[in-house]
Amino acid sequence: MGTAAELFGFGTEVTQGLHIHDPGAKHVHGYRGVVAHQRLGAPLTSLNGQLVTTAAWTAVELARSLAKPRAWATLDAALALGVCGPSDLTAAADAQVGRRGIVHVRSLIAVADGAAQSPMESECRLLFRDAGLPAPTLQHPVLDDFGMPRFFLDFAWEHAMVAGEYDGDEFHATPLAVRRDKARVAWLQERGWLVVPITADDVRRRQRDLIRRLQHHLITRAA
Repeated sequence: MGTAAELFGFGTEVTQGLHIHDPGAKHVHGYRGVVAHQRLGAPLTSLNGQLVTTAAWTAVELARSLAKPRAWATLDAALALGVCGPSDLTAAADAQVGRRGIVHVRSLIAVADGAAQSPMESECRLLFRDAGLPAPTLQHPVLDDFGMPRFFLDFAWEHAMVAGEYDGDEFHATPLAVRRDKARVAWLQERGWLVVPITADDVRRRQRDLIRRLQHHLITRAA
């Protein structure tokens, strides 16, 4: 159901081929590049003149097929766009009871809120939660000398003045971006913030190191 997710705007995964809903099995043998799904009872709606599965049903269906971090990212993205609400996701999960992956999707619906601004930020939140870290404030504003928001921190633990900033390659790789990032960190440090950079490798390959680093700063700076 990745195609419907992309049409709604919360396609967090790379979709191979065109995915269609085909309850009548008319395309069971398919065509090249077409992936047919037979989901009897799937609710449909019209989107830009095309008949698609509803946003909540699509989000739950897609999340069932994904690993836990990416599933939360999908649910978060759907909520952030406002194409469905928590109650819609719950109803869609009820309609898919008994299907593979629905148990972990239910647990994620209970905590998904759409506050993250990117799929990787959702993955970070899940990692922090599973590790038992205090819940950070998302998009925390840091005010300038005139009381106006100067920067917004991805993750902020205000009590310890510790910030976690996700550095995605697509936004932080150019020379200009590097210079701006350094100036930003310097400005925040002058105001007492300790900034912990977070990369995709930290979240997916070096989770223990990242959590240990954050725990150390949270404990020592809150003392």
